[in-house]
Amino acid sequence: MSRLPALGPRGEGWVFIQIVLLPAVAFAGLADPLAVAPPPWIPWFVGLGLMAAGALLLGRALLDLGRNLTPVPHPRHDARLVVSGIYAHARHPIYGGIILTAFGWGLASASLLTLGLAAVLAVFFGLKSEREEAWLRERYAGYEAYAAGTRRFVPYLL
Repeated sequence: MSRLPALGPRGEGWVFIQIVLLPAVAFAGLADPLAVAPPPWIPWFVGLGLMAAGALLLGRALLDLGRNLTPVPHPRHDARLVVSGIYAHARHPIYGGIILTAFGWGLASASLLTLGLAAVLAVFFGLKSEREEAWLRERYAGYEAYAAGTRRFVPYLL
């Protein structure tokens, strides 16, 4: 059982926090008074690469999850545990894709504020995934073994 709060019967409060954080990250890169202008080319290219990798990871995760997708961290009543495709290598690749994209945007926009908010977003997804995994362990007998051999966010890295 998780010590983290459910924030609603299906974790709706976690989604609300996410809805606040994602636009904050996006707009911070456009309006950061601490941004370095113009962005140095190495961080800019690295940032674009991270954003592309994050978008690919996110897209693949959405495809592989299919009808099991839900915006809340509590699994749907008719969902099955997906452990194939990208989910064979990462338990929460959607969160991983968003985190990579956020850090990439921070580098590409040369925004210290965005990089800081990307770090906050990464911590948030760490907490949200812990709450989600508590529900998944309750629901699926094989989840513990799956989690033991699979990275949390990004295949082979995180």
